[in-house]
Amino acid sequence: MTTTTSLFEPISYTLWKRDPKAFAERIGASFRETGFAVVSDHPIDQSVIDCGVDAGKKFFALPDATKRDYFIPGGGGQRAYTPFATEVAKGAKAKDLKEFWHVGRELPEEHRFSDIMAKNLYVSEVPGWKEDTTAMFEALDAFGLDILSAIAMHLKLQSRFFEDAVTEGNSILRLLHYPPQVEPPPEGSVRAGAHEDINVITLLLGAEEGGLEVLHRNGQWLGVNPPAGSLVVNVGDMLQRLTNHVLPSTTHRVVNPKPERSRFPRYSTPFFLHFNPDYEIKTLPSCISSERPDRYPEPLKSQDFLEIRLKEIGLRM
Repeated sequence: MTTTTSLFEPISYTLWKRDPKAFAERIGASFRETGFAVVSDHPIDQSVIDCGVDAGKKFFALPDATKRDYFIPGGGGQRAYTPFATEVAKGAKAKDLKEFWHVGRELPEEHRFSDIMAKNLYVSEVPGWKEDTTAMFEALDAFGLDILSAIAMHLKLQSRFFEDAVTEGNSILRLLHYPPQVEPPPEGSVRAGAHEDINVITLLLGAEEGGLEVLHRNGQWLGVNPPAGSLVVNVGDMLQRLTNHVLPSTTHRVVNPKPERSRFPRYSTPFFLHFNPDYEIKTLPSCISSERPDRYPEPLKSQDFLEIRLKEIGLRM
């Protein structure tokens, strides 16, 4: 059963500027309850969003053979194009009904993480591709630092606790396309199967078509339909591990459209904010107690965690 809920009442970013502590408490409370929060009045320039989204739409409109020229065999889907029905939710059998493109961090030559974080590819068929996608990546990357500062404050840490841990993070902007469903999809297949995100936090700009649902701890699927101009933020598995599940990484999915909307595509642009590859995810002492014993006594580096999960979702062999 799916319901809509007021649990996702937008939290205005203007509150962060007026009263950071109040913003931190509101977003922290939302994360503790659902693993998700909706932020309105965000600072990302609409023209940056529009240009980035439009670049993705132009790419996905290219012939299939052209798009596949940008697929990197053995790349684990970490950069460039991943074809339709490639990714699978952890533990699922049916492939997700989507295709996507990944934009990563631009690194200088001979950077210490160059062997881990591959170079970006650029779509020659789409004018302005590099500029538009890079601008969108950088805007979301910068905004993510504000959200992490609020999380740190909520956890009673220094507000800049996360800053050094993510400034060279293996973060990814995903340009995502769910094609129209002109024919009934294969049995058991949905646009995105029930899953949790791998990373620290995810920033999701509003999708034109609905379908995002979150599994509440009471067992109900809750529809998330943020108002225009809002941004959805959710906790990823890395942050859940770091906080010993004080902040939960919540299962979510994108369901197939209703028949009257099946001829429409769905586009979205999640930004997966990651720790630096060498960051050691070690349970925060403040998140351990007699009532909440440490679930993860063995620390794990961010990149090792990522590699484990990429195998689980079919992007690494």
